[in-house]
Amino acid sequence: MLRAAFWLTALVFLPVGLFLYFLPPTAATVLGVSPLWLARVAGGLIAAWGAFLLVGGARSDGTAVFALAAGNLLTVAALVPPALRLADTLPAPVRLGMLALAGLLTLLAVAGLLALPSGRSRI
Repeated sequence: MLRAAFWLTALVFLPVGLFLYFLPPTAATVLGVSPLWLARVAGGLIAAWGAFLLVGGARSDGTAVFALAAGNLLTVAALVPPALRLADTLPAPVRLGMLALAGLLTLLAVAGLLALPSGRSRI
């Protein structure tokens, strides 16, 4: 279950990071992203985080699980306030998508923490 939490989270972050990194200018104007270099930097960081999650899923320890949960919960903390505060200006599908993504990342963070193997050794 822990490995699934890592890989499912990576499947969220890698495509989003790559999309932002290679964001075409037409999509940038539709999304209202300006300047474009900021989206590229954010995309690179998000893609690197997704790659870390893929590697962390292969060999997960307490530090990697903490990083998974912290990263997911920080992303949730960044998504939920604008989705709630900008309810009248955001289109309904975008708002619903932001809240659904926040819910998925919260569930994956909790699943990762609950599936953390105990520190006791098996003898």
